[in-house]
Amino acid sequence: MLLHLLCVLFGVACVKSDQDWSLLRQRLSPNAKITPGSQNVRWSEYAAPNPGAVVSVGCEDDVAKVITYANQKGAPFLVQSGANGWADTFTLGSNGVLIDISPLKSISFSSDRTQVTFQAGVTNQEMISAAWANNSRASTGTCNCVSVLGAALGGGLSRTQGLYGMVTDQLLSINYVDGDGNKKTVTPRSDADLWWAFTGAGANFGIVTSAVFKSYPIPQAKNTAWTGILTFDQSKLEQLFEAVNQLNLEPEMELDLYFSALPPTFEPTILALPFYVGTEEQARQKFAPILNVGPTTDAAQVIPYNTWNAAGDSFCSKGDRKPSYTAGVHTMDPAAWRSIWTEYLAFVDEHPEALNTTILAECYSTQKAIEIGSQKKSSFPFRDVKCHVAIIPWYTEATLDAEANTFGQTIRSYLAPKNLSAYINFAHGDESLDAIYSSSLPRLRQLKQKYDPKKRFNQWFPIS
Repeated sequence: MLLHLLCVLFGVACVKSDQDWSLLRQRLSPNAKITPGSQNVRWSEYAAPNPGAVVSVGCEDDVAKVITYANQKGAPFLVQSGANGWADTFTLGSNGVLIDISPLKSISFSSDRTQVTFQAGVTNQEMISAAWANNSRASTGTCNCVSVLGAALGGGLSRTQGLYGMVTDQLLSINYVDGDGNKKTVTPRSDADLWWAFTGAGANFGIVTSAVFKSYPIPQAKNTAWTGILTFDQSKLEQLFEAVNQLNLEPEMELDLYFSALPPTFEPTILALPFYVGTEEQARQKFAPILNVGPTTDAAQVIPYNTWNAAGDSFCSKGDRKPSYTAGVHTMDPAAWRSIWTEYLAFVDEHPEALNTTILAECYSTQKAIEIGSQKKSSFPFRDVKCHVAIIPWYTEATLDAEANTFGQTIRSYLAPKNLSAYINFAHGDESLDAIYSSSLPRLRQLKQKYDPKKRFNQWFPIS
């Protein structure tokens, strides 16, 4: 009866649950909200968790209180910030609680602007806007709507990782809550083992509520880069992907490649998005192998730091079904990409409702990431991978799930017929743990037994 009254109060359809969430409500801060049986809005509806309640915290201390309550009730829990994780590893059911940390938005820069302290609800766009306002640069991910920490704890890819390393390499200290509900802080010096685990497999070891990050003081006038969309006729596909192999991605460079259908024509198109921290003249020299292929259109120009991610904003649309897959590759096989293009055309032609389907390759300079990785302070295993490919079927009706998954698996097989490397933040959930954690897996399993022996953090590619 009490749960029914709460559902009526919040105006939602309830999921049957054995939990009395009113007891938790008494323990939380005034700004916290509990929504029993709510529909959880995520980037993808496919395999989304279906909790008995969503708890939107009002402060960092609420996270510890929710975990303590869940432990007392024997209830599973899952943390959510940007709600972009698309894997199908979630097992949260109607007796579970989803801990929404997206309201935690505090951001503050040190006086010399070399460090930024921020809470776990901060997105890439929010961090970029704050850094821009402070005449600084933070090395964040490439999608504005993604949580900075959500990406960082799985490694984190960044347009500027050639200069600064992975997003996880920007972390200086972490405030987190452990599986017993204890609030703690960890740094590379305070606990080298736990720090190593957090920076690559963090979702398995605690809920991070805030962190300290590196930032780089740069005046707005100099905080610019050359980037923009190039389109290519499909007849030049092989030339383009061979040019990618010839391209020497220096620290200032990054390159995205897409198969996508863009407005206003919504015709399937081959696109490239080169990126260079420097002048247009320098950029066009560095990307000459790509430009010499002969793009149909060229919109690349020098733009300010606070707009670098704008080209990907269409990917931030929440809802619909997007059962995505990934593979990491060191070189591009033009013949394989011709087959992928053919498969992509056939899929969107047969299923017009899936016209938003996209295949994306993000290619990075690896030298800095490898250099930092040689210090062995991070568990992220794929620092030498040049390109991470995301295969994103995108549609609305669940009746297409089986064909969409077959499509994703087929494309992945062209990219990695064996020895799959799967970046955790792009992975689907059907991969082996070896494909996700690679050489870090044995040590991660040992540390899991030490730091989370009760296996409370078990929703995101669980190690045990």
